[in-house]
Amino acid sequence: MTDPFTLGTIKLEPYWWDQAPRPKLPELALPKTVDVAVIGAGFTGLGAALTLARAGRDVLVFDAETAGWGASSRNQGHIGLIKRAFADVEKAYGKPKAIALVREGQAAIDHVVDLIEREKIECYLRKTGRFIAAPRPGHYESLARELELLKREIGFEADMVPKAEMHREMASDAYAGGEIRHREACLHGGLFHNGLLARTMGAGARVAAETRVTRIERGKEGFTVHTARGSVAAKDVFVATDALTGKLVPYLARRVIPVSAGGIATEPLPPERIRAVIPGLRACIDVWKLSNSIRPSPDMTRIVFGGRRTMVDSDARTSGRRLYANMLRLFPQLAGVRITHSWLGKVGYTFQTMPHVGMVDGMHYATGYCGYGVGVAPYLGHKVGLRILRANDSATAYDDLPFETRPLYGGNPWFLPASVAWYRYQDSRAR
Repeated sequence: MTDPFTLGTIKLEPYWWDQAPRPKLPELALPKTVDVAVIGAGFTGLGAALTLARAGRDVLVFDAETAGWGASSRNQGHIGLIKRAFADVEKAYGKPKAIALVREGQAAIDHVVDLIEREKIECYLRKTGRFIAAPRPGHYESLARELELLKREIGFEADMVPKAEMHREMASDAYAGGEIRHREACLHGGLFHNGLLARTMGAGARVAAETRVTRIERGKEGFTVHTARGSVAAKDVFVATDALTGKLVPYLARRVIPVSAGGIATEPLPPERIRAVIPGLRACIDVWKLSNSIRPSPDMTRIVFGGRRTMVDSDARTSGRRLYANMLRLFPQLAGVRITHSWLGKVGYTFQTMPHVGMVDGMHYATGYCGYGVGVAPYLGHKVGLRILRANDSATAYDDLPFETRPLYGGNPWFLPASVAWYRYQDSRAR
């Protein structure tokens, strides 16, 4: 078979950047002082900056790259709950806490949808639900048990799709059925970020893009944020850099695991060929440890496929070939389809596969979205903004989760190859 990566020119950058290129902001003269310094101009940082600026605070947002260069413009656009199984969360934290975390996830989804509609951000928001595919009968049974409990406890809105009806959602024989979660949605992440950036700057927040923060120094009355272009004094600091935090905050470096994830986009396809693969036209994801996602492009002209085949650094062309091979394994009817885009990015994982929000050395942080930042990051950024404002409604179910690390881990995920091998073994043993 002809290698589709040799047919024409493949763009080794996100498909989303075609319609939503990263904004080139004018160089900002750094002020001497601000009320709040936000480190990171992705969904998390902008979620806080918008809330703070609308409340009258003087906000400066720093980013080491162009605004939104990281996961905020590279994601697959799914707005959904974090994938960790309810039974695992219940075992770790107890049933009341597990239910509270699901409620918090639903509140985050509602916040993002409301934010987009209230601010009139054009980003192809589609509130058509999301399909969760179960690769094995055991996965399907676990989803069904979980759904029965959540419907009883909180009126969770979802329906199971048995294997006999699977092809009305995903035309693949690799799955044993799945679940439609009606509250979940999808969008164009690049356009959402650009719209959120525009609203945040329109509210008065300033953004210093391509201005890497090198050090944050705590003083008696606040902080000094140091960059290569100068230093800024701030009363409050919010670190919103997730997988790209690096060594800036050692506490976070020891707890956030930067994981590589990739995506590919097909050439334009006729509508009937897209429906032959995704008849339900919903965003879809499976529950493998090394999960896969598939969706129609927002304009319904292509198929976008994503996954974490290695979770470690690779080049976008090699990653794309692996993703393409896996896509054909799941959807052999796409054989011969040309790939036009392949890209990589980093997402922040935690050892508990849960987001965390809190304070360290007097600085606020929100991090660890485990690949679900579109539906969580703007919400937790907003909540941190409320905390800085000392508002009464800033609490979240994530506040008191223990933020674990592991011996010998300092930010370099040396254990990922072994973790991937273990996940593959677990997937192979699933029944």
